[in-house]
Amino acid sequence: MDLTWLNGLRASEATDEFLKCCGSQRWARRMAESRPFENLGQLRARASEAWWTLDRSDWLEAFRSHPKIGGSKTTEKVSEQSQTWSGEEQAGVKSASKHVLSELASLNQRYDEKFGFIFIVCASGKSSDEMLVMLRSRLSNDAETEMRTAASEQEKITDIRLRRLLGDQSGSLV
Repeated sequence: MDLTWLNGLRASEATDEFLKCCGSQRWARRMAESRPFENLGQLRARASEAWWTLDRSDWLEAFRSHPKIGGSKTTEKVSEQSQTWSGEEQAGVKSASKHVLSELASLNQRYDEKFGFIFIVCASGKSSDEMLVMLRSRLSNDAETEMRTAASEQEKITDIRLRRLLGDQSGSLV
């Protein structure tokens, strides 16, 4: 799969592909409408631009397409590809001790109660201990700061997934 493939899809097909990368319907439609893309850099720039023009409800919709750190279930129905990517992104949790998993679950619950959405972090390449430190730290944020932080993390996740959609399996943020 490459840009030629993505540019050639019907709008509904492209929207479905973009939903694998980010669970916001509005973002996915905007991306489908903004085709064709000349190169990966343009795709990534338009993705970021579209993301930061969305409102809180769109961001929350995207957040609901992710399982909690250490979990496997999402609030929203997502594609099999999205589920697979979430599992791979959270690989650092697979080797976590029972104590760390328990603490993640407890703090995830506190986070959700405080902010009204799950803890969103770009987990690729992070250990369970690193994610636990980030979760503890972000619990001290005010609601507005945390919403922007979570949105920034979602943007990183989306960027990785866009590149993976087009065949870049590295998942690095270059």
